[in-house]
Amino acid sequence: MDVYLLILGDHLPDPRTGQSLSQPDRIQAMVEQAVVAEQAGFTGVAIGEHHFTRYIVSAPELLLATIAARTSTLRLSTGVTLLAHRDPVRVAEELATLDVLSNGRAELIVARGVSTETDLAFGISPSDLRPRFHEYLRLLLKLLREENVTWNGTFRSPLQNVTTTPRPIQTPHPTLWVGSGSANSADFAAELGMPLMLPSTLRDPSVYVDVVANYRRGTPGRVALPSHVFVAESDACQRWKPYLEAYAAFASPWRGDGTSIDVDKLMEGAAICGDPTEVADRLNAQQKLLGLDAHLVLIDIGGLPPDEVLTAIRLFGEKVIPQLAS
Repeated sequence: MDVYLLILGDHLPDPRTGQSLSQPDRIQAMVEQAVVAEQAGFTGVAIGEHHFTRYIVSAPELLLATIAARTSTLRLSTGVTLLAHRDPVRVAEELATLDVLSNGRAELIVARGVSTETDLAFGISPSDLRPRFHEYLRLLLKLLREENVTWNGTFRSPLQNVTTTPRPIQTPHPTLWVGSGSANSADFAAELGMPLMLPSTLRDPSVYVDVVANYRRGTPGRVALPSHVFVAESDACQRWKPYLEAYAAFASPWRGDGTSIDVDKLMEGAAICGDPTEVADRLNAQQKLLGLDAHLVLIDIGGLPPDEVLTAIRLFGEKVIPQLAS
């Protein structure tokens, strides 16, 4: 099973000390995490895109390009790209440029997003979000696969005999995942023959069993799941709980299910903590539940100090990855 380090980039104070990193230090810490993740044996890194919140990464491709220069094997993915908010021509150009810079290591996870405020700030009405996303994804695939593209749609000006440059190294194009936990989006991913990335929510992964089963009905597509994870040789859950509580309080308006979050219950389901064997066992259980091909591990949340994040990444690579199902 492939393992990616997921970085969403929340910029919260340490709940134990009240101290926060500066924004430049926070961004640099994310780059360092990716470098250490490669050393620890992770397959890849995925970095999220957000706007106008205390998630402070708005241009993940720039971080990924920086990481590309400091790594050699790590797969480089967004987690996610808000495709309905972007020009698919520019997305095709940026993805291909990253692919060239990294010698064929670029990936992309595309999704509609979770923030109505962001939609409105980009001038997108709720009724247009899904059809715009579908149209843009079809166009993005066409631009990556073909040269001399002529195209007409509803939400973007027409294209006449356009070839985006540079062309990606990977053929027919870098891996593109559809990020969603809804049945409609999973059906769309299956229709396009694209792998499915389930959402990084604060929900128990069992809620996606039917979505995955429907997605795979007649389609052997790959499926991945993000999980909040913290590993330590001892007292992992006790050490992690204040940071998970801080993150859950911050993120629940977008990533929860609308109910108050019981963090103790969360740590029994979607959020995994423990020693290396406990963490591996629970990740393997999630893999078995959903038939996962990849897991995205979200360690850096809630103001967790950078040195503790790096220690957990190294320990995960040394003692958890070897125990994960293949």
